[in-house]
Amino acid sequence: MTGAPAIAVVVPFVDEAAALPATLAALASALRASPVAIEVVAVDSGSRDASRTVLEDAGVRTIEAARGRAAQMNAGARATAAPVLLFLHADTLLPADAFAAIAGAAREPGFVYGGFRHRFDGDDRRLAWISRLHNFRCAKAKTFYGDQAMFCAREAFERAGGFPDGPVEDIVLCQRLRTLGEPAFIDREVVTSARKFVAMGVWRSFARVLAILVCHRAGWPLPRAFFTDVR
Repeated sequence: MTGAPAIAVVVPFVDEAAALPATLAALASALRASPVAIEVVAVDSGSRDASRTVLEDAGVRTIEAARGRAAQMNAGARATAAPVLLFLHADTLLPADAFAAIAGAAREPGFVYGGFRHRFDGDDRRLAWISRLHNFRCAKAKTFYGDQAMFCAREAFERAGGFPDGPVEDIVLCQRLRTLGEPAFIDREVVTSARKFVAMGVWRSFARVLAILVCHRAGWPLPRAFFTDVR
């Protein structure tokens, strides 16, 4: 693909050597099918495993940033130039036609931001139900979770001040972006690893998500214990 990049992919990671091969394989398929030029940057913040080697062997440019997903994604945005930004978690798989879908959404008048439908991997019916509930909530609230491969116009991202420091950075950014325009919901699924939900326990993990949403909506402080495994 020649020409200036139309979409920049930003991948924040910390110690994701196990998850990255599948993510990069799905990304490679999407890149081959892309109708527009793409630039990719992965942003580390202190990995101690082989994550950087996995990325560099795949030809992905890697940079360093301060600890914290918001800081990493903001650094990745600054390190790229494309007019559309896609934030891809290290354990989330894009569909093969992801870039065609994003490019189509970005061409619509007044484009601000968007995201994909979400699904956990595996065949656990509880996780399938949770994904459906998340998708319904996000459609109604016009917000996307980070593992829905959120994308946005760079201009809107900068007007909104980028990702804020602290927890629920994805929700807060969406709340700012929705004041600038309506979201684009892509009718394609991104698939996220269920490893964290399974490790903590499906219902316990779901209860934590609900508690975070309630606290955030009510303006209550978010307990630090909710984010001990968030990188």
